[in-house]
Amino acid sequence: MVTLSQALEIVALTDPGLVREHNEDMVFANPARGLVILADGMGGYNAGEVASNMAIAFLSSAMETSFFDPVRKKSGFSARRSACECLEESIERANLAIYNASLDEPQYAGMGTTLVMSVFFNNRIAVAHIGDSRLYRLRDERFGAMTHDHSLLQEQIDRGMISLEEARFAQNRNLVTRALGVEPLVEAEIHEYDVSPGDLYLFCSDGLNDMLADEEIHTTLRASASLELAADQLIRMANDNGGRDNVSVILVKVLRAFSGRPGGKE
Repeated sequence: MVTLSQALEIVALTDPGLVREHNEDMVFANPARGLVILADGMGGYNAGEVASNMAIAFLSSAMETSFFDPVRKKSGFSARRSACECLEESIERANLAIYNASLDEPQYAGMGTTLVMSVFFNNRIAVAHIGDSRLYRLRDERFGAMTHDHSLLQEQIDRGMISLEEARFAQNRNLVTRALGVEPLVEAEIHEYDVSPGDLYLFCSDGLNDMLADEEIHTTLRASASLELAADQLIRMANDNGGRDNVSVILVKVLRAFSGRPGGKE
């Protein structure tokens, strides 16, 4: 049986950009588990960095003891149902941990983080996101976002108040309407999709898509000879265009079909 490590090629890079003193983005990838997490922290002082670090730590740990737990596997849940269930549970735990930390430490008051995370299993991908970090997919020649930003700007676009071209130069690009850890409860948007060999998935913070148009990202992904070169080139282009924010990229290439999920057969 093909393992996830054999089926998925993953590259993760993060860069502070040219303006910010600290990198508040965090990236995480575990090919053996098919687990990918990207968090873009926000908050004064180093609070954004604290929030994104906590998100990665709590989410990876929570998924390890839930979705990859053989006890849950034997409880009768299908893989498809428990993927979404475990993402939701893990996000609830991480959200409360970050929120409580912000109450306990005055310097962390109001901290939070965006989130986009996925787990690959049984030729499928379960995706959860909060805020304006994104997931894109390149399948054959079709490239597009799989997530819908939780932001004031996206709401204005959806209501027809501003065009996509105007949105590229808007001043309120970074005002999110949902974030992990800001309130005691948060609603993550969670969906599942089929996965096909040859698919290329791009997880990114807004430091990338604020600096580059989707067409530029698409062209770079198609032209690059390897995932390492593609990730490096995307970050370099974002910095060449101003690098106004931290920029993070995780690329996942599906090399072949995979059945089941980590820890055993379905």
